[in-house]
Amino acid sequence: MSATTLPWEQPNTRVEGYVRQVRRKFVRHRLAIWGLAVTILLILTALFAPWLTPYPPNDVTSAFGAKPSAAHWLGTDQVGRDVLSRLLYGTRVSLFIGFTTVAIYVTFGTFVGMAAGYYGGWLDMAVMRMTDIFLSFPYMLVVLVIVSMLGSQISTIMIVLALFKWPTIAMLVRGSVLAAKELDYIKAGVALGFRTPRILLRHMLPTIIGPIIVSATFGVAGTILSEAGLSFLGMGVKSPQASLGNMLHDAQSLTVLTEQQWLWMPAGCMILIAVLAVNFVGDGLRDALDAKA
Repeated sequence: MSATTLPWEQPNTRVEGYVRQVRRKFVRHRLAIWGLAVTILLILTALFAPWLTPYPPNDVTSAFGAKPSAAHWLGTDQVGRDVLSRLLYGTRVSLFIGFTTVAIYVTFGTFVGMAAGYYGGWLDMAVMRMTDIFLSFPYMLVVLVIVSMLGSQISTIMIVLALFKWPTIAMLVRGSVLAAKELDYIKAGVALGFRTPRILLRHMLPTIIGPIIVSATFGVAGTILSEAGLSFLGMGVKSPQASLGNMLHDAQSLTVLTEQQWLWMPAGCMILIAVLAVNFVGDGLRDALDAKA
């Protein structure tokens, strides 16, 4: 060990053993493995949608509301667009919104929570009061109002959803940082005069990353549902661009619900599968990262 390298910066067999333990616990969780496989399959399907779809998603054919057939495996919608093509592109949009929104609010909430927990004082008080204000709003109602005012572009939807999601991450991270501040190696780093960014990013963040990952995983499923709800209400992604929510929005009539099930069942089943798969992954990560399990 060199004189300039601290013990916790050396390759640590205890850390490697912990990683192996987490991996072993996760692999034993069968539903989590199933969820991970389905999630990866959905992501690959979304990425390669342009090559997997039999027709461009917005192309109108002469078959209006046609039943599933060899030419259109999931039929066509009321204006003649291929349902399978729109389903794949809709999954692409919904997953993009889900993962990107979570990345935005987890990054912001993590840094805000770390700063509040580490520095404390007036900054901690201000951040906590801000989170209380955001959490006091009726979430979906406020999102609907803001989206109706600013427009329903994908970027707007992601920013608005992230705006009301970051407080939960900030509160989680703040609590974890308050506990991590009492660890010996964090106190040692402070006593040795390490810069605050180094302490937070290189030493404290790896300690608290587990709960953040678990919360982010569940957040992806919740965001997919939120986007689907907004689009179903007509305030999300607008047609002709496909999303799973607006596919359900376009199939609201009683005739479609009872006689043209191929217009709404694929999108509904895709939402169900995606949310269940991501939640199973979150369950597996939560159990694997639980030291008491």
